[in-house]
Amino acid sequence: MPTDTPERRTALPGGHVSATPPPVGEYVPGRPSRPSRAVGERSPRAPETAGGVGRAAGIIASAAACQAALMVGLGLLITGPAARAWPLTSEDEVTDALERARTGALDTVSLVVSEAGNTATVIGGTLLACLVLLVVPRLPRWRDALFLAVAVSLQSLVFLVVTEAVDRTRPDVERLDASPPTSSYTSGHTGAATALYAGIAILVLHRTKGPWRRAVAVLLLLVPLLVGVARAYRGMHHPTDIAGGLVNGGLSLFIVGRALLTGPHVPAPAPADASAGEAPAAGAPTGRAHGSTTVVFNPTVTDEAACAGLRRVLEEHGHHGADFVPTTADDTGEGQTARAVRDGASLVVVCGGDGTVRAAAEALAGTGIPLAVVPCGTGNLLARNLGLPVKPAEALAVALRGSPHRIDLGRIEGDGMAPAHFTVMSGAGLDAAMLESTSDRAKAVLGWPAYVVAGLRELRAPRMRLTVALDGARPLRRTARMVLVANTGKVQGGAALVPAARPDDGLLDLMILDPRGPMGWLGAVVSLVRRRPEREIGHTGRSPVEYFTFRHADIRFEAPQPRESDGDPVAPGRRLTAQVRPGALTVLMPERGE
Repeated sequence: MPTDTPERRTALPGGHVSATPPPVGEYVPGRPSRPSRAVGERSPRAPETAGGVGRAAGIIASAAACQAALMVGLGLLITGPAARAWPLTSEDEVTDALERARTGALDTVSLVVSEAGNTATVIGGTLLACLVLLVVPRLPRWRDALFLAVAVSLQSLVFLVVTEAVDRTRPDVERLDASPPTSSYTSGHTGAATALYAGIAILVLHRTKGPWRRAVAVLLLLVPLLVGVARAYRGMHHPTDIAGGLVNGGLSLFIVGRALLTGPHVPAPAPADASAGEAPAAGAPTGRAHGSTTVVFNPTVTDEAACAGLRRVLEEHGHHGADFVPTTADDTGEGQTARAVRDGASLVVVCGGDGTVRAAAEALAGTGIPLAVVPCGTGNLLARNLGLPVKPAEALAVALRGSPHRIDLGRIEGDGMAPAHFTVMSGAGLDAAMLESTSDRAKAVLGWPAYVVAGLRELRAPRMRLTVALDGARPLRRTARMVLVANTGKVQGGAALVPAARPDDGLLDLMILDPRGPMGWLGAVVSLVRRRPEREIGHTGRSPVEYFTFRHADIRFEAPQPRESDGDPVAPGRRLTAQVRPGALTVLMPERGE
């Protein structure tokens, strides 16, 4: 089958299919198709090794929130609508049969097996396994030890969240153990045993050699299953509680394994003489002529000490006498930036979150005046996508050592919503509701995880019905939990929510998230963690995630939906119209290798 000229397939009335070559930059299912870069042009993607530990932690935290939401959703399904459906209606028969089969010998065996998943046993086994990994090999296996410890800890954390959210009584049989004050769902013993023993099995398979390793791995993998059977035999859990424990432990291993055991997310310890992030020498040349500089900063997230640090960095790079202008509640950055442009500023530095950056970009669009982004807010997604450090002074220093680069802006409007630019993402549905329900106090205390907590509360919201018309094509009808229009693809922790999106390709990306049931949410989580989501265009809607690229989109909803732009909620409405402005904003980006 020829593959050198992929075709775009468009459904026609009557079920016919038209096959035509895709235009330059048009999306092709299964492959992100983008305009080619000029020779030597630099990608805005940050190096994989930059901030590896922080990136891995962010990936784990983001995926763990989805894991907790999935487990809670399964529990609410089991204790709610599915409770009266087969096979859940047969669970009492299983527990009754196990109670009738009890003997003295089996009671003793089940006690011993059950203890393999006990809290004290799992903690002791994890500490011992980590100690062995650090002491026995010729070189300490830090990454393997961290994988095991974090996986066990993550399983326990999700277990505690689930037992608080899902209230399920234990089986109505004689219980052979004292009942702990937690819900029957999920089985904590089974989940902990899965994380520990299956985690060791993974390390045995991938880190050892010899014919014995498969047999050892199989024996280790049997332990969680035996623990689950023992817990059911002793009257402590329903069969679905056991299954939930296996899923919880397995997801913890998958998430942590993807973050820590694959890819260079956690670099090896640096040599003793290596220095991380050396600051440039004072007065280091930047290769550009300097004029007036204006720093627009959000005073709610930028204190005097931070401003003093930014001033020092500017002085070191030849930007003397910079004018620091605070934003206000009535003017979040657009007016201050427009004034700086009128006064002849040759550089605008914006210190704040994505909302402050978006307001400044509104005034800088099309001017060619470079923008230096300094992340001081909660999300800081544009800074992350530009490859900038998360610490303000470091980000400014890296930007000033970089070079101007033109990126796209999105322009969005709708009913009851004035036309405005966005730099990162805009959308409707779950993400907008999550942003709207997150309080400023929660963001100040928790940071970006506050959005995750709010998102869990919005999972029960009904799905939207919508039509999407892209670049004048025939509208598509969809249902969705969330619709995102993306100029960039990465979110907190480096997770690629929209993997193909780039801020300088002259296109916008549309993501439609529509998971159906527990397996749909699981598929969406796997897509996010893998960073290679399935891309299916024009299918029947079975995929939990769909991606499209476009230059102009018209999205209409059957009912008013919450909407957002670059992390700021806007008035609910029934319509979003988005289009790309290629190369409209000039930003200072890190040089390759920064």
